[in-house]
Amino acid sequence: MHIMIVRSLIAAGLVSAAVPTMAQTVDHSAHAGHSAAKPMDHSAQDMNHADHMAAMNQDISGAQAALIAYRRALTERDADAMTALFADESRVFENGKAEGSFTHYMEHHLGPELGEITSFTFREPTVEIIRMGHMAYGRETYTYRIELADGRVIEREGVATSVLVHDAEGWKIVQYHSSSRSPRG
Repeated sequence: MHIMIVRSLIAAGLVSAAVPTMAQTVDHSAHAGHSAAKPMDHSAQDMNHADHMAAMNQDISGAQAALIAYRRALTERDADAMTALFADESRVFENGKAEGSFTHYMEHHLGPELGEITSFTFREPTVEIIRMGHMAYGRETYTYRIELADGRVIEREGVATSVLVHDAEGWKIVQYHSSSRSPRG
C-alpha cells in the first residue's frame, strides 16, 4: 500500500523520483552568424533589435504620405491614383456600410460619384500614424466641402481610420474606415 501512495504522489508531481536522464547536446551552429564554439551574445542582439524596432517605428513618413496622397487624389478626382494606394485585398468601410475591396468601392460607389463632383476640398486635416513593424495605423480628422454638378453643396466633419502595410512596393492601404456628419454649430 505504501508503494501505491508513493506512485500516486509521483504521478501528481508532489514527489520527484530520481530518474536517470540522458545528456543532450544541442548544436546552435545553424543560427546565422553563430557557431557552437562561439556562444551568442544575446545582449548585443537584443540591443540591435531594439534599435532596429525604434528606427522602424520612427519612420512613419511613408504611411503618412500614402494617406495624404489619397486625400489629394480625392480632391483631384483621380481614380487611378487612388487605386494605386490600396492593396488588392483591401477593405473599405464608409458610414456604417461595408463597401468591399477598394476596386469594388471604386466601381460601385465612389467612381460614379466622381463624375458628379465639380469641387472637392478638405480643410483642417490632421493625420496621426502609429507604426508597428511592417504595419501602420492611421487616424485622421478633417472637414470637407463637395460641390456637385447640380448645384448642391455638401459640407461635413469627418474622421477616418486606416491600416497600412509596407511591402516591396511601399505603403498600401489594406483597410480604410471613414465616417462623417453635418457640422455642429
